[in-house]
Amino acid sequence: MEKYIINGGKKLYGEVPISGAKNAVVAILAATILADTPCVIENIPNISDVSILTSILHEMGASIKVINKTTLEIDTRRIRNPEVPYEQAKRMRASYYFLGSLLGQFKHAKVPLPGGCNFGVRPIDQHLKGFKTLGADWNLEYGVINVKAQKLTGSTIYLDVVSVGATINIMLAAVKAEGVSIIENAAREPHIVDLANFLNSMGADIMGAGTDTIKIRGVNHLHGVEYSIIPDQIEAGTYMVAAAATKGDLLIQNVIPKHLEPITVKLRKMGVEVTEYDDAVRVRYVGSLKQCDVKTLPHPGFPTDMQPQITTLLCLAEGTSIVKEGVWDNRFRYIDELRRMGAVVSVDGRVAVVEGIPHFTAAPVKAVDLRAGAAMVIAALSAEGTTEIEDIFHVERGYEDIEKKLLAIGADVKKISIPDRVLEQAL
Repeated sequence: MEKYIINGGKKLYGEVPISGAKNAVVAILAATILADTPCVIENIPNISDVSILTSILHEMGASIKVINKTTLEIDTRRIRNPEVPYEQAKRMRASYYFLGSLLGQFKHAKVPLPGGCNFGVRPIDQHLKGFKTLGADWNLEYGVINVKAQKLTGSTIYLDVVSVGATINIMLAAVKAEGVSIIENAAREPHIVDLANFLNSMGADIMGAGTDTIKIRGVNHLHGVEYSIIPDQIEAGTYMVAAAATKGDLLIQNVIPKHLEPITVKLRKMGVEVTEYDDAVRVRYVGSLKQCDVKTLPHPGFPTDMQPQITTLLCLAEGTSIVKEGVWDNRFRYIDELRRMGAVVSVDGRVAVVEGIPHFTAAPVKAVDLRAGAAMVIAALSAEGTTEIEDIFHVERGYEDIEKKLLAIGADVKKISIPDRVLEQAL
């Protein structure tokens, strides 16, 4: 077990580079199973979710060669058994993307029910509806989803709710199906566009990614390719919020500013100065923060993965702000941790009412999930005193070298190990 020790009150200054997108790479790594020759994937973030996925691929028979810190060559031609190892899969949500890629390649997939962050019911009924519409049958036995088809045939699939996971999984399954598949009410997130670009570069025929209707004309073969992952909009947004919370001035590099527009709009409404460049944004605190109301929605709305971070910033704004969670049922579990640091927030279902406070006060807290952990880091960076954050394995699922990056821009942070005997005594 490890934890962060953060001595707050330091303004963040300088430049911070953004790594490859977590939400894109987890789909693209699973998609390499569809390739008939090796793939070289660049701009891969060094995060624990990537480690788990590459471990799954390796256990299934793939050959993985490290080219450099951010580049892997992945050869999946030796995979013969379309079954994902149980222990690895249950550690992360994105393991369910192997359902689509294995079904597309082998017409058969066996994948354990996935794990990951717990903030509400996240059924995969829309994924399974899509597979069934393409011609597959499925059953659930001992926590393992078994999907099988004699053949996959293109069809029109209407998603009852906008689902990123279902959109991606259906794309992966349909890309080698016979005929044309159409996904209606599809999710539009940047990482869906990135996956479509990756598949198209391999020889797929996908149109409409980034809109609510995606058309996929099935092909017989997909070849390997060299491809670079897009920058991570959520990592970038997290550092944008951290700059404002610490009254700092950060140049956030290697970003696509258009992907950050929902975040930029809210920060500007709060009185934060945001300047856009070709592949960077500068975020500068220029005065007191103003209240602002936020509602999370599917892209191009404000991203749910930025809700804990923006709520933390709103705690430091003057007046009363309203935050409405429009995607998940239980994403305010971290509020109890913020209250330990002095936050004044009341929650009713999917709505949080945030009363501004002058500053956070250091306290022992924990990361209850990935983005909530990022929120705790932001609160600690801006707080008076020294904060200890436990369960930081959540944070490291999605943020590459966060300790090193924060140190480079003026934060006082260190990661320490908690000895097993201390944990035993605590229990």
